[in-house]
Amino acid sequence: MASTDVEHTEFIDTGWRREPADAPSARFGWHGVATKTFYGAAVFFAAFLLLMMIGNHTGRVEDIYLVVFAVGILVLAIRGWWMSRGKWS
Repeated sequence: MASTDVEHTEFIDTGWRREPADAPSARFGWHGVATKTFYGAAVFFAAFLLLMMIGNHTGRVEDIYLVVFAVGILVLAIRGWWMSRGKWS
């Protein structure tokens, strides 16, 4: 019967660090998160929410929710950028 234990005996030298051989991205040498893409998407969706205020509605409750969510998205994106500005990626 096959064992279910994972053993990390083989390592791949990617140039930066030694990755376990069973890591899916170790074969092509990329291990990370696309943070610039996330920040760009956050700005895009915040702008999209603010552009949704233009429309055929008469109440302002919808506008309040749209502004609050857009500001929340931008605050989280700016906080993430501020916290990671000194790190290497």
